[in-house]
Amino acid sequence: MKTQTIVFLMIFIALISCDSGKSVSKDLITGLTTHGDGLSCEDVYLSDGEKGINRNTFTYGEIVYINFENIEGFKKNGENVFSGMKLYVLNQSEDTVLIYPNLYAEYQDGINISPLILQANLTFADPIHSDEEYTLHIDIWDKNGDGTFVASMDFDVNHDEQIMIDNENLSYKEVYLFSEGENKVLTQSTANYNENIYLIFEGLEGFVEENGMVFIGLGLKVMDSVGELIINKEDLIGDSGLESSQVKERLFPSFIISDTIISNPVTYEITIWDKKGENKITASVDLTLK
Repeated sequence: MKTQTIVFLMIFIALISCDSGKSVSKDLITGLTTHGDGLSCEDVYLSDGEKGINRNTFTYGEIVYINFENIEGFKKNGENVFSGMKLYVLNQSEDTVLIYPNLYAEYQDGINISPLILQANLTFADPIHSDEEYTLHIDIWDKNGDGTFVASMDFDVNHDEQIMIDNENLSYKEVYLFSEGENKVLTQSTANYNENIYLIFEGLEGFVEENGMVFIGLGLKVMDSVGELIINKEDLIGDSGLESSQVKERLFPSFIISDTIISNPVTYEITIWDKKGENKITASVDLTLK
């Protein structure tokens, strides 16, 4: 009898939820939580644009899509619905570090898609930083009615583990690969021939300063898997000094490999050192060129 009572109560609560147009759900793997009030959604999930993602820890520079499939409850104007979508990110102090007030503002004539799919994407890069925790919020609302649907998820961001760092007393915020051709951070161990690839250092500090200037060396090596040197530049900067603020903001040595016969993967290595002191940093990454 006790078991039957519990089952009855659970069904009763579910019926009340459906009748009131309200819903609550949580993905126990990602922690993605949703609340619907007047709007409902068949499925909410993360993806890389093609495949689903079942985690809430990301690599710096990674792009993630938040997908809302078969969302219903909008008041229609003809066959069109009018949706608003706000995306914002809070840090642990609940300060807003990133906000997009309405990702669907350009759809002034409404949306006519059935079943209705809404989507947002987020790049885990500046002003989001590695080794910190954040909360993602997405608010969806009906511009012609009172319906709302909100989603939230706690997440953290890691440095790119494919980049190996050997650091001697220099500090930095981020080190990451960037593809000029694709205009995005490379979070996989692949790159294209004939493409400008940057290994970017942000927040680099610890050099001896003289009148706001620092004197650094920057060596570049690119070697294939059988040990053949493809590029070997001992110092790309020479005797010139650089503004300390410039180096701190961003230092971005780059390389291009033409479409030629090499043995993959290639090792890309950058060494930066202080010519007025003893501190230095080396970053290396293996890339398969295609």
